[in-house]
Amino acid sequence: MAEWLIERGTGETRAVLVDGGAIVEARIEIDGVIRAGTVLGARLTDVGQAGRNALATSADGAEYLLPKAPGGVTQGAVLNIEVVREAIPGGEPWKRPLARVTDAPPTPAPALSGHEIAFPSPGRNELSEAGWDDLVEQARTGVVEFAGGALRIATTPAMTLIDVDGQLAPAELAVAGASAAARAIRRLGIGGSIGIDLPTTGAKAARQAAAAAIDQQLPQPFERTAVNGFGFVQLVRPRSRPSLLEIWSDLAAAEARALLRFAASGSGPRRLTAHPAVIAVIERNPGWLDALARQVGGAVALRSDPSLAISAGHVEPA
Repeated sequence: MAEWLIERGTGETRAVLVDGGAIVEARIEIDGVIRAGTVLGARLTDVGQAGRNALATSADGAEYLLPKAPGGVTQGAVLNIEVVREAIPGGEPWKRPLARVTDAPPTPAPALSGHEIAFPSPGRNELSEAGWDDLVEQARTGVVEFAGGALRIATTPAMTLIDVDGQLAPAELAVAGASAAARAIRRLGIGGSIGIDLPTTGAKAARQAAAAAIDQQLPQPFERTAVNGFGFVQLVRPRSRPSLLEIWSDLAAAEARALLRFAASGSGPRRLTAHPAVIAVIERNPGWLDALARQVGGAVALRSDPSLAISAGHVEPA
């Protein structure tokens, strides 16, 4: 039976849906990010144009884009808004979270529900047992291997692109790749517009089988095109939060939080050694070190090493 496991760590909360001992869906909630589903008070600071793209500003100065401008409301008016898409990390930092006007009172987003895992776990690491470390590597690299081939996933401002390559015959690879892509979309939390480039196959039956594999592996809601003669299929899924790939696009911050998770698995004083960009993220969040020191029962020191790759941080006894 599928079950959500929730691990509340330093700087982020990790949640995975485990079915048959493996992760089928995952998400990371970063501390300080206003969640989708949050209702908050704001002031209309720009009415937009032609009924579109108004701006609302919350009390803390954060701006939210309202794709559908509220009718009959003047600039400066106070209103309640519901966040429908969280801020997305990546190459377009000017992009604002999306929201809509609502009559609902201010309220926090619905909390994650599931089986809470002790962190750090005293005797076992349930997330790693389910495949968390492999999932993180897929988010870091965008490479997802499957029997007979591999996916290479790239995020762009317009859409997420998935290229399927491998050693199988084209028709067989198209079906296997489509199935693997659908599973990866769910596991990595990919939403919005998605393009999958499958091997070109002249057989209509093979293209239909590839499309059927997507429908079988990916739960609704989503829409898709047919697989065209060049092997391309496009999907659109709801997108209320960043995918794990987009979270890892803010590489230094993601690696800093991953290093803190690894460091929390032991006990006693320790030193975290990492690339300067990773150390800088931790230094900007002193509360993270305080929390880690309480978890491990000892002081935590930092050491910057520019010779290390950004993903090669490690923990040493202090």
